Amino acid sequence: MQYCKSLYFSHRRLTRVVNVGSVGVGGAHPIRVQSMLTCDTMDTRSCIQQTLDLVSVGCEIVRITAPTVKDAANLQHIVEGLRRIGCTVPIVADIHFKPEAALEAAKWVEKIRINPGNYADKKRFAVREYTDLEYSAELERIREKFTPLVAICKERGCAMRIGTNHGSLSDRIMNRYGDTPLGMVESAVEFAQIARDLDYHAFVFSMKSSNPKVMIAAYRLLIARLNQLGADWNYPIHLGVTEAGDGEDGRIKSAIGIGSLLTDGIGDTVRVSLTEDSVHEIPVASSLITSCPPTGRLSDRINGTEPVPLHNPFEFTRRNASSVRCGKFNLGAAEIVRVVLPSTTYSNALASTETLGEYQPEISTEDLDALEVDPTDPKAVAEVNALHSPMLLTVKDGTQMHPVSAFRLLAAQVCEHHPILLKDTLNPDDSPTTPLQTMLQTSATIGSLICDGIGDAILIRAEPAAEQALRLGYNLLQAAGSRVFKTDYVACPSCGRTLFNLQDTTARIKAATAHLKGVKIAIMGCIVNGPGEMADADFGYVGGAPSKINLYVGKTPVKFNIPETEAVERLKDLIAEHGKWIDP
Repeated sequence: MQYCKSLYFSHRRLTRVVNVGSVGVGGAHPIRVQSMLTCDTMDTRSCIQQTLDLVSVGCEIVRITAPTVKDAANLQHIVEGLRRIGCTVPIVADIHFKPEAALEAAKWVEKIRINPGNYADKKRFAVREYTDLEYSAELERIREKFTPLVAICKERGCAMRIGTNHGSLSDRIMNRYGDTPLGMVESAVEFAQIARDLDYHAFVFSMKSSNPKVMIAAYRLLIARLNQLGADWNYPIHLGVTEAGDGEDGRIKSAIGIGSLLTDGIGDTVRVSLTEDSVHEIPVASSLITSCPPTGRLSDRINGTEPVPLHNPFEFTRRNASSVRCGKFNLGAAEIVRVVLPSTTYSNALASTETLGEYQPEISTEDLDALEVDPTDPKAVAEVNALHSPMLLTVKDGTQMHPVSAFRLLAAQVCEHHPILLKDTLNPDDSPTTPLQTMLQTSATIGSLICDGIGDAILIRAEPAAEQALRLGYNLLQAAGSRVFKTDYVACPSCGRTLFNLQDTTARIKAATAHLKGVKIAIMGCIVNGPGEMADADFGYVGGAPSKINLYVGKTPVKFNIPETEAVERLKDLIAEHGKWIDP
């Protein structure tokens, strides 16, 4: 299976065009930027104002939740209000659980987003073995529920996103495929096949997860599956890391997942999901699109023959390198991935160790005895492979390839026992122009390779400030799931379904728990993706009803209807009950 023609160069995947109102998605159109409102859908004035605010900073498509038929009906007033004042931005209705809300919303908006995991399907965490006959019967039931929506969308020229979320796969899919990227893909393809049977093709796909490794694998597997199904399954792709969180962590996690796929030429529209006001998502998405273009052509020196990669692009496995001593640390597959700084930056960091907290300097470039290799030079590669003892390798500066392509090519050609030092840039004098671009480009480049299983240490050179370079390196490794050194948070962006103030609550939970190294806490505004996205979290804080919170251990609810004013303290008590609380 292939998700792109080459792992060493890429061009943007060519898709059919899906029109969302006046905005074309896919084909030769630019990659579109979108976001979602955070206010109550019944508050028409606020919805109009938030939409205008988003459009003013470059948002091209705006999504609004429609949890009930009443909310869906009010989309008429929101859209009419926007059109009266000359705002033509397409509006998308976000639907979960209620087909009847989708049918109402489709009368008024330019696009409907449905989630196959909970649209006419069940999510009760039931364990059941489906026979083929029973499974087919369930698909027929879904067809009956889904067909009316497809019919009205086809009649009105309304587009659709078939958006699978890792956190909300149905019991039927979970029992057959498990909580896996494959399950995500098959869930979406089932709904797409129904749409195609009805000669409806105005849809895009998405495969979202809060875990960048899962998200990347799911999108790659989706593209490979579409390629298998045929050339006319060339539907556009919506990219996003769901529940990314806020601040640097949210931006870095989004850059790893979205940037990795953009670099491989995948993606036609992007939404960055931050637990912040929606307007802050737009510059991040725009910068990612600019910073992560496809990787361009392969060097002529490869002569048209490409090495077979050692890693499986659909499943994470860390490259199995032997251990090599560098300064105070060993580097290799059994060791922690370390952060390396240029000697000057490292010296500056040493002068500030007391104020750096967990972000301590580890290795200077002066501690390294790394061999630089041009992976497009067969002679250089052969010389490395003649070495019997493992040696730290890195790509030679000035190699005329994108760093992602160059390091993949190096890893595919050299003996696996050599550990690899990743670099954020192969041209250190040609660094990004803004701190945001530096953060996003470095995260996308190194994070993509880490999620491929490549890399035993990372060298941060694009960020000259010592403290910020260390923060970026450590936070990047944590976001990629490679190295946990602090509390990890999964926090959804706010929307009209949210049952408490997500930004304030997230800040309060972080203030109370940020010292719990290695504990993962999920903060969810509602139940839509809660239990599933919390599958690998230790504890969950989920809106159960207005001003009422349910607490989870993993994806199991254990405490219900806690007043919001008490919930953070009760969360601390729950963490203590499970032996993971320490005093700050």
